[in-house]
Amino acid sequence: MTDPSLHQTAAIYCRLSEEDRNKSSETSDSESIQNQKSMLVSFAHEQGWAIYDIYSDDDYTGSDRKRPEFNRLLKDAENRKFDIILCKTQSRFTRELELVEKYIHGLFPLWGIRFISIVDHADTSNKGNKKSRQINGLVNEWYLEDMSDNIRSVLTDKRKKGQHIGAFALYGYQKDPDRKGHLLIDEEAASVVREVFTLFSQGYGKTAIARLLNERHIPNPTEYKRLHGLHYWQPRTPNSTLWKYSAIAHMLQNEMYIGNMVQGKYGSISYKTKQNRPRPQSEWYRVKNTHEPIIDQNLWNQVQSLLRKRTKPFSNGKTGLFAGKVRCAYCGYIMRSSQSHNRYYLQCPNHHIAKESCTGAFISVEILKQTVITEFNQFAREYLDKNELAAQLSSIKQLYTPDISRQKKQLETNISMYLNKISEYQTALQNLYLDKVRGIITESEFLSFSHDFSDDKNRLEILLSDTRNALSGLQINEKTEEPAKNSSLHKLEPYTQFKDLNRELIEATIDYIEVERRISGTEKIPITIHWNF
Repeated sequence: MTDPSLHQTAAIYCRLSEEDRNKSSETSDSESIQNQKSMLVSFAHEQGWAIYDIYSDDDYTGSDRKRPEFNRLLKDAENRKFDIILCKTQSRFTRELELVEKYIHGLFPLWGIRFISIVDHADTSNKGNKKSRQINGLVNEWYLEDMSDNIRSVLTDKRKKGQHIGAFALYGYQKDPDRKGHLLIDEEAASVVREVFTLFSQGYGKTAIARLLNERHIPNPTEYKRLHGLHYWQPRTPNSTLWKYSAIAHMLQNEMYIGNMVQGKYGSISYKTKQNRPRPQSEWYRVKNTHEPIIDQNLWNQVQSLLRKRTKPFSNGKTGLFAGKVRCAYCGYIMRSSQSHNRYYLQCPNHHIAKESCTGAFISVEILKQTVITEFNQFAREYLDKNELAAQLSSIKQLYTPDISRQKKQLETNISMYLNKISEYQTALQNLYLDKVRGIITESEFLSFSHDFSDDKNRLEILLSDTRNALSGLQINEKTEEPAKNSSLHKLEPYTQFKDLNRELIEATIDYIEVERRISGTEKIPITIHWNF
């Protein structure tokens, strides 16, 4: 009788661990990977197994669940493309006990996959060594925890001593080549830092400063790193190289510019997850006078005093009425509030930092408020004063949604654009993490970059969700020949004439508002209200 094992196929999985990295060149596999492949191929041939494919992850930890070849292996296993998974040791497959139970003891048997690691004799066809595999998984889990604790304790000690542990120096500084953990002033960038602080002290706003720097084509910190040959991660978008409000705001509050080393602003939740969260200021590591200051104490104090004054909320609460509800019709950015001579405005922040990429939108809060009240009153009159509701709803729909096909096409274009941008940020976050694993950037640098990327990605996801909801609403309206009474319109029934607005009413009835620029030669500012009904 023919041995059934001769007709089986094996998938070989190799992984280079952090502790035995030994590359002969930047482009070649490590010696460790080559040795693993040779050992496993020989073993498969000795058993008479055909080799389906070799999956190899170089420079990845055993706790990294985003290993590309690891995930390709799992997908092929689920599709039953081979019979056996062959590894050098169980820890090469994973160091997490959770994944040992999920795959080796759970899904692989369901998929008809046999798992073998030849050095530690793990073999799922041998039920007697299941406890041994579980013990291996537990030991590997302890290893991960101990390694995480050791790394954390080393980093904590360095932070307490005021040693810089980031992969990059803060913009304005450079690493001291003769003294590890020490920073030196980078005069080219430091001159920009001094100018930012000086301009703010002279009354310039953060957005105005960003615009001035962009108009002079001064590269922002990320672009500065790229131009100087430093490694960086930033999705290449039209505005990715520009100074923005947030960059100026962070700079003006960073104590490192007065010679204090401040680190540990973010911390991981646990060694088993890559998620990070902000830490309270009381837990930051702050050591004074560790390096030469770029900003003198008097200028710093003046700027901090101005920042405190400018962050006071407007007393009448008008700007909070439309918070997060008003967007620039040209770029989709949430419009920001501002105050001038006791009047309140909403403006597109993107326009003020990059005029060439957005024509911008600007409107007085009072004008917007009165426009919305007028729209509410007209809507209420048309609905409440008519008996034939279906006919009125049809006319209202035509009033507020002219040319539905054109709107649908625009929304679909926006959805495609948002999906592409979200994909770019997701790829950048993944690559950023791989660089942290490889030691190219440190944990603190990773946290700093990933925090900014995540904020931008979250903003795009909100825009995507809103746009999809708007498209869905248009599609429903387009298919409905005779609209039925919309139950959500009952929200308007207690009102016959609106004289004022409140946040509760806006939340209940308005999805978002798009604002355009004033029509040249007139006082008219086109706005489009996207209702919740």
